[in-house]
Amino acid sequence: MTTIYLIRHAEAEGNLFRRAQGHWNGKITERGKKQIDALAGRFAAVHIDAVYSSDLDRARETAGALLRGRDLDLCTTRELREIHMGVWEGDSWGDLSYKWPEQMYNFNNDPRKWSVPGCESFDMCQKRMTAALTRIAAAHDGQTVGVVAHGMCIKIFLLGVLGIAPDDPEALMHGDNTSVSLLRYEDGRFAVEYCNDNSHLGELSTFAKQRWWRDTRKDDPASLRFAPLDPRSRDGANFYVDCYRDSWAAAHGSESGFMSAVYLSGARSHAARDPESLLYVLSGDKPVGVLELDPKRGKEDNCGWISLLYLLPEYRGLGLGVQLIGMASAYFFHKSRRAVRLHVAVTNEHAIGFYLHYGFRELRRDPGVASEQILMEREI
Repeated sequence: MTTIYLIRHAEAEGNLFRRAQGHWNGKITERGKKQIDALAGRFAAVHIDAVYSSDLDRARETAGALLRGRDLDLCTTRELREIHMGVWEGDSWGDLSYKWPEQMYNFNNDPRKWSVPGCESFDMCQKRMTAALTRIAAAHDGQTVGVVAHGMCIKIFLLGVLGIAPDDPEALMHGDNTSVSLLRYEDGRFAVEYCNDNSHLGELSTFAKQRWWRDTRKDDPASLRFAPLDPRSRDGANFYVDCYRDSWAAAHGSESGFMSAVYLSGARSHAARDPESLLYVLSGDKPVGVLELDPKRGKEDNCGWISLLYLLPEYRGLGLGVQLIGMASAYFFHKSRRAVRLHVAVTNEHAIGFYLHYGFRELRRDPGVASEQILMEREI
């Protein structure tokens, strides 16, 4: 008999940014690193003979928890990767829910019916995962193995082992980041002793911060979407200027020094260069903010530039702002930039704390129109 601990990777940028991250190779977040420490503590006294993982970075780094204090090598394989999401890869869940409502419902509630261009099917993923875990189990008869993979492919595998119909979502929920399932393999068959246990996490749980998994039949109101903002139209120009004015006043304590014509001209220049660089931030159909990116600035340093990151006051403090960072990171990732940069006023303590919390670091201080500016950078 082979014992297998099947583990989902720790929280990665796709989980934090609310973006589809099948084969997208996002980094582990700060909370994810703490989850890995908690996972290492859980397995500190557990005997393990071998450790396997997906070859994606978030799984490899999570598997490091099982290597601590053990003289073992990590075995990686593409066969343990997340299901490939085709044209969904890297897109925001808010955009996907809006553009693909039927397929989003299928993905969460009846994945066997889920199909988008370029994707891996439910059956293909189930066969791949079952074959990979069967090979691992057969190679380690009489031993205990740790295996780190991904949320959806683990769920699809477990559905097959447990004989659960894929259109019965309440019978098996998605597993939390670093959740553990215990399998036994004997006589060519898997048995599940327990699944998706996250008791080692406590307040470090990713799911404790999210609601989407509690009822996958409904849209997730916390997942924002993005659409081009036309600054040449009256409505677009007015919304942009109003948002920038409020952002300026929040940063500097007043509107003194705000030059609407100058900033609107810059926005029009950015949008003319690339319409995807100036975006409405939307909750459903309601504009709730603006994200302005400069496609040219910072290119000489292989960086992207965020000119404006703004949410309406009633949408702040809800954990939504990080999705704008995610959108900016995805935009410049596709342009092969290594990092994103921005300026924040030294007087804007709330914004400084926000950016530091989500991985930005201070590079230097520069002179500004109304106050000194901190140049901050976050690696992509």
